[in-house]
Amino acid sequence: MEIKGKIWRFGDDIDTDVIIPGRYLKTFDPKDLAAHVLEGERLDFSSKVNKGDIILAGSNFGCGSSREQAPVAIKHSGVDAVVAKSFARIFYRNAINIGLPVIISDLEADEGDIIEINLEGGVIINNSTGKTFKIAPFKKFLLKILQDGGLVNHHLKEKE
Repeated sequence: MEIKGKIWRFGDDIDTDVIIPGRYLKTFDPKDLAAHVLEGERLDFSSKVNKGDIILAGSNFGCGSSREQAPVAIKHSGVDAVVAKSFARIFYRNAINIGLPVIISDLEADEGDIIEINLEGGVIINNSTGKTFKIAPFKKFLLKILQDGGLVNHHLKEKE
């Protein structure tokens, strides 16, 4: 599975209340959630992010509550992956469960850089600098869950 996109940079400790503020949790509609994604950190993010873009963050991304709406809002905003130095464990699992790739890496990239991620090969290439970064290759069962669009879709396909 390969992902290519433009980087949006965020810092450390981006919590789920910043990803999708609690006042918007009156809905479960993914489009409504996406309209407010990360506005606690960058007010205009949802209006500027494009399909295929990638979030690059520091440590402890997704800390805070266990709300599944946080990765849902990110995924439905058009973001194809989140790369961070570390993730809160429940956010990491929630992201995989809904089909959003989350990659642990010390990737060096500036906002606007274009990167390519090869989840099977365990490599990230920063096309803007030419640097290559190694990551842990994703296990086949995780790749299948992501390719199927999340755990529920994967389970439904397995039952067919």
